[in-house]
Order: sequence, then C-alpha cells, then structure tokens
Amino acid sequence: MEEDVGPRPASDAASQLAAEDLTRLSQFELDERIRTLQLEIARVEQHRTRYSQQRSAAEALFAKKNED
Repeated sequence: MEEDVGPRPASDAASQLAAEDLTRLSQFELDERIRTLQLEIARVEQHRTRYSQQRSAAEALFAKKNED
C-alpha cells in the first residue's frame, strides 16, 4: 500500500475551502462552518486511527510469517 507523498493538488476540497473568501459570511455562518469542519476533522481522525490499527495488524501478521 503506497502512501501519498507531497502536497495535494489545488483542486483538493481542503485547498478549495482554504482559498474561499470568508468576508461575505455572517458570524452565524462562520460558527456553522467551524462546527462542520470540527466534525469532519473528527471523522478523518477516526479513519486515520482505523487505518493505523489495520496497518499495524497487517505488519504484525507479516512479521510473524517472516519469522517462520
């Protein structure tokens, strides 16, 4: 399994969000945006944790096979 190396392209959703003009948003809209982004961060962190656990399990499995 190969991991991405280097910066993401400018068409990446996070890059598009970072480039978006915030001056036209109200305080309520900014608060909602922050809440939405916090939920997305939590979702990505959970995915990263699951990925890390799966990778560790696979590495442990293959390490045992190589010891035999």
